[in-house]
Amino acid sequence: MNSRFEGKVALVAGGTGGLGRAVTLAFFEEGATVVVTYRRQEELDALKIAAGAAAGRLEAFAIDVTDEAAVRQLIEKILAKHRRLDAVVNTVGGYAGGMKLWELETKVFDQMLALNLRSGYALSRAVVRPMLKQGHGSIVNVASKAALDHAAGAAAYAASKAAAVAMIDSLAADLQGTGVRVNSILPSIIDTEANRRAMPKADFSKWPKPQDIARVILFLCSEEAKVIHGAAIPVFGDS
Repeated sequence: MNSRFEGKVALVAGGTGGLGRAVTLAFFEEGATVVVTYRRQEELDALKIAAGAAAGRLEAFAIDVTDEAAVRQLIEKILAKHRRLDAVVNTVGGYAGGMKLWELETKVFDQMLALNLRSGYALSRAVVRPMLKQGHGSIVNVASKAALDHAAGAAAYAASKAAAVAMIDSLAADLQGTGVRVNSILPSIIDTEANRRAMPKADFSKWPKPQDIARVILFLCSEEAKVIHGAAIPVFGDS
């Protein structure tokens, strides 16, 4: 077992979902204590089973990470217990598409901004100060290939993901030279159960696997990636 994260604490927002679960399990494999946020009890139960003996290093909180107050309270709890927070990975997000801009309901647009932009905003605001105080830390925000590739029928989704990349890029400039690093990753459609159900006729073989993306995320959170800061890294191969 690689022990890059032995004795370290990671927060995985959305850590029981398709990608989040893979990231959480990858952190466990490398020795970390992992705090996850979740919304569905059945996903948390499945994660505990998959974690096996490592479930003793799992802490879970059912919160809405677009709620700044709730996120702030969560970070305070983590720091009060562990006195450190080494990595934060935001896998929270949502997709709405297939509608032309003029057909899009404003509430859907607002939902995309909340899930894909505000989540990263709330998490970053809450964790940056503690990380600056401890002199180190890594934040990885999951954006999307759609941040760069603005397809028809996906205006709200593409706009929210593009804004998320811009936000993290600007935050990276704010944090230059502090020891706290922030980066984005840009997946395409990820090979999860939910996406397979949504697109049953798609060629799943072309979709990146959650486990492969998780390895990139852990690399970015590790000391091996100490020279990578302010990057937006494609993780969709040739798909």
